[in-house]
Amino acid sequence: MQPQTEQTDMPNFPGIPPFPDDVSTAPLLRLSSGKLLEGDPAEHRRLFQASTDIGFFYLDLSDSDQGSSLLGDADDLFQVGERLFELSPEEKKQYDFSGQNSYFGYKAQGAMVVDKQGNLDRNEFYNVSKDDIMGISDPLPAPETLHKSRARLGSFMQGSHAIVTLILDILNDQLALPKDTISNLHRQQAVSGDQVRFVKAPPQPVDDRRTALGQHTDFGSVTVLFNRLGGLQVLPPGPDAEWVYVRPLPGHAIVNLGDAMVKFTNGLFRSNIHRVVVPPGLQAESTRYSLVYFARPEDSVMLRRLEGSDLIPVMEDGQTEEEINSKDWIIRRALGRRVDRANDLDFEKSAGTEQLSRRIKD
Repeated sequence: MQPQTEQTDMPNFPGIPPFPDDVSTAPLLRLSSGKLLEGDPAEHRRLFQASTDIGFFYLDLSDSDQGSSLLGDADDLFQVGERLFELSPEEKKQYDFSGQNSYFGYKAQGAMVVDKQGNLDRNEFYNVSKDDIMGISDPLPAPETLHKSRARLGSFMQGSHAIVTLILDILNDQLALPKDTISNLHRQQAVSGDQVRFVKAPPQPVDDRRTALGQHTDFGSVTVLFNRLGGLQVLPPGPDAEWVYVRPLPGHAIVNLGDAMVKFTNGLFRSNIHRVVVPPGLQAESTRYSLVYFARPEDSVMLRRLEGSDLIPVMEDGQTEEEINSKDWIIRRALGRRVDRANDLDFEKSAGTEQLSRRIKD
């Protein structure tokens, strides 16, 4: 996959500095939610291609009622995120639950290690539990702005999860697995680590611009990202690959597969390495907000190769699978780079399954 330079007719977001035309970008496939929902065979094959080639793709949500509703919820939640991060540091710190072995709640800027040199991240996070909002678990303490937005969060989670289920069902069919094999590991009403993440990345000093979120693979199954400023970069497959930007597109989500899908398919699907850097061009002077839905396997699911598909590679001689369930895997990955766990930090192990994916495909 060769990087490309965007053409000047690519759309930009109103009121936001334009994404520059002179930077290399990843030529991700642009899929249609309308065609996927209609069962278009060619679009289903393109989804499978994207999932095996790089594991990232654009999903046009503007061409279906389901997608358009999700876009509306996302627009509202961007405003919620701005209000959320305007709270005082003291108030936000009350909702940092990492000391309770939880990845939900608030993470301050500089709380995570982003590289082997020990540099710290430059993002604020607030993670909202799907189980909390859907009434599956007891509610967590939260700021008033989130209490007032529970209905909107619930609608966004339902819409995002519906998109995730659509993707999983199509991939399930492409693999010729028994019906609902993969989606039954990701039931919306089951206990899981699914979450919405609000992200804020302020402009960085001109004389000290560096990686805001270190290179990693996502540890869940499917990530649905909404952002309006550049900064996300992927490292495409191949020995001579270089980091390239993923340009945000109006009306689209950026979707990628996570490490659980690599484990389920023994490396057939790709969970591609990515990072977040300073937005390119004039966008570097703006605060970057993002909204993410992370879908993960249910807590009790064991992360191992699925049986029932001739397309999923068999285990090689000497290849073993770690005996770990989704809940323990998520805790290890989500908190593995926290500064307050520095004594236990294993940078490579916290980075994900990218090495497995590269070994099989490159």
